[in-house]
Amino acid sequence: MVYLQNSSMVIISSIVKPVRFARVWCCTHTPINQMQTAMEQLDPSKSKSYQVVLPHPHILHAKTSSIRMAGHSKLQVIADFDAALTKYWVNGHRGQTSHGRLQQGNPEYDAKRPELYDYYHPLEISPSIPIEEKAKLMEEWKTHALLIEGGLTYDAIKKSVADSLITFREGVVEFFQFLEARDIPVLIFSAGLADVIEEVLRQKLHRSFKNIKIVSNRMIFDEDGHLVSFKGYGKTIHVLNKNEHDLDMAGPLHDQLGDSDGLNEDSALVKKRTHVLLLGDHIGDLGMSDGLDYETRISVGFLNDNVEKSHDSYSKAFNMFT
Repeated sequence: MVYLQNSSMVIISSIVKPVRFARVWCCTHTPINQMQTAMEQLDPSKSKSYQVVLPHPHILHAKTSSIRMAGHSKLQVIADFDAALTKYWVNGHRGQTSHGRLQQGNPEYDAKRPELYDYYHPLEISPSIPIEEKAKLMEEWKTHALLIEGGLTYDAIKKSVADSLITFREGVVEFFQFLEARDIPVLIFSAGLADVIEEVLRQKLHRSFKNIKIVSNRMIFDEDGHLVSFKGYGKTIHVLNKNEHDLDMAGPLHDQLGDSDGLNEDSALVKKRTHVLLLGDHIGDLGMSDGLDYETRISVGFLNDNVEKSHDSYSKAFNMFT
């Protein structure tokens, strides 16, 4: 077991290219050379919240070497959105999610969705509930009909995002820029809402990225901007079923209301990229690469809650986690 004291996004970026790390510690407090390019003194004032754990550093080193040798043309990045690309904790408080912050302007329906969240979210993150049982619970947790019945509009989405405190992790923008410059595709998988995520990217990052596709529950609006349906209505992407089998639900960042044509021919090209960097905050996120016949996969976990209870399971599931 090895522990790194550094920004998680800096260390993730190092998988694609070498960077300078802060001091690297293993469980015997012996620095390891394979995972560092410089030995610098650890700043004792840094919070443990920035600690990155490498359960099996030599396996990670071998996978990193394989990805670098294959080159950028064989790599794709698969990432969850809420609590992986965005912060789970903001100023000591639970950060907002793309789905949870949405206000549709109808008090009755705005109250119903948080009630469902308060019931189902603890079940979602519980380390004691088997995956199969969780999948059934996630199927029960459906709010799409409430959004349609409650009269959601695209203007309400824009206002909700503008008023939100959704915050990206440090280094995410630079990471996206690095990947875009090298034509490395990023598939953002989410159990949330694609249109909300797109609006978050627009408003919080103030730009779009040509290499990013959103695989999530995608809305269909009428000419007046009222929600009328969902793409693939009846098929809900939730935390335990989002994967590359759902590329038909994907779409690039777009500026127009209405349905998207999805990835089309791009999906075949994406599946030829057989080296994967996967980022997720839930063990179920490991399934995001299902449907892809990959050669090498490096999995990165963000352990945000139930830290002590989930440490062992994340150590077994992910190549590195923070």
